[in-house]
Amino acid sequence: MSMNMTSPVTIRPILLLLLLASIWSSSFAMIKIGVETIPPMTMAAVRICMAAMLLYAYARLKGMRLPADRKFWWLSFWMGLFGNALPFTLIGWGEQTIDSGLAAILMAVMPLSTLLLVHFFSSDEKLTPVKLMGMVVGFFGIVVLVGPESLKGLGSTVLPQVAVASAAFCYAIATTVAKNMKGVPPAISSTGLTIMGGGQMLLMSLAFEAPWALSPSTASSLATIYLGLFPTALATLIYFHLMTIRGAMFVSFNNYLIPGLGVMWGALFLGEHVSMQEILALGLILTGIFIASIRKKPATS
Repeated sequence: MSMNMTSPVTIRPILLLLLLASIWSSSFAMIKIGVETIPPMTMAAVRICMAAMLLYAYARLKGMRLPADRKFWWLSFWMGLFGNALPFTLIGWGEQTIDSGLAAILMAVMPLSTLLLVHFFSSDEKLTPVKLMGMVVGFFGIVVLVGPESLKGLGSTVLPQVAVASAAFCYAIATTVAKNMKGVPPAISSTGLTIMGGGQMLLMSLAFEAPWALSPSTASSLATIYLGLFPTALATLIYFHLMTIRGAMFVSFNNYLIPGLGVMWGALFLGEHVSMQEILALGLILTGIFIASIRKKPATS
């Protein structure tokens, strides 16, 4: 007798995806506070270097050592560039002008970009009708969330919005590159990525922003520390763990969750009103993620 049923183990990756999206969605508000007195490159350098030190200490406590082979560090270089250095700078620069909520919404570009990139540059995560259906449902949720009135305003402050959307595309590139980190423990991948990204941003900060002359506010400093601890260090560990067990396409769907979670952050901590439109949008986004995460189980007898 053959059976085909979904294993309850699949719930854990979805919960981890929700946690990852919750942490990353909170970063946009913190970035908005941080860039008030700390320029984007310097803020990115501080948060990535802080995360690199924490992740290296964690790896050593686990008895792990960083690899010496060139391939690992070459991949870490590109992961650091497209996964940390460029997107952190672009989002920080963009949020000097646009709202943090709009920045979060623009992250929905990332799953679409990842879908195309892994389809053409990967042999094991091809586009399927089920994934496409999940993408369409999830993206329709984003359209409902943004609404026609908001779309009319996308013509203003074009460059900051393009910068944030470009950051989302950078994340898609990084996720595609991360597929080549097969067999590397998440703690080691995270450490290599942040070491390279931190080094890149430290050089850029020293060259262009004269960080020694800054006088950051307490709020901006605390926001930057939070960004280093949670959206960079902890989130990177969760990210690589999910990449290992579920793959690039599944991980990319956290960016569908970010806009909806941004609405909840506002309702919980800023007293913002949650409309039926926003509830409907979040439901569609979660449905899209569920559909795209469905995997066929081999029949057993």
